[in-house]
Amino acid sequence: MIVKVLNPEQVKTTAEIAHTIWNHHYVPIIGQDQVDYMLEHLQSERAISEQIESGYEYYLIYQEKTPVGYLSLRPNYPEGKIMISKIYIDATTQGKGYGYELLEFVKKLTLKRSFKSVWLTVNRHNSNTINWYQKRGFEVIGEKKLDIGNGFVMDDLVMEASADKLLS
Repeated sequence: MIVKVLNPEQVKTTAEIAHTIWNHHYVPIIGQDQVDYMLEHLQSERAISEQIESGYEYYLIYQEKTPVGYLSLRPNYPEGKIMISKIYIDATTQGKGYGYELLEFVKKLTLKRSFKSVWLTVNRHNSNTINWYQKRGFEVIGEKKLDIGNGFVMDDLVMEASADKLLS
């Protein structure tokens, strides 16, 4: 079940699951200090609420009544694209199809809103995730380095899939 994040309790749930997922997945890639910084500035209750107010859409995915992951999208209507800002599944439920289910959801939403493509950024050292996206129709189209403050940099690949080829 996928539910749009609409209220403060859902925002709190999203921030809590982000804390669990990011600490498990990203510490080996970027280190604890950068994870702590990014969680505070990008995935805290305050940060998520501000993103939603500015046009981001957040969704939680559930296994029965337990949230197991989340998705954040940023529509860009003038360009006809939608960005997957975040898509994360808890390690205890990876491999059970929840990530694929979220991508199916994105594809349906993309086609319904007549977007021509979906794009995202992924840490260049996150090879398993890069491969996962490539198997689902995404191609690397560029690179992006972003200074996020406090001496931290996001060093990412930019990936994109046309709406009709996503999951093909």
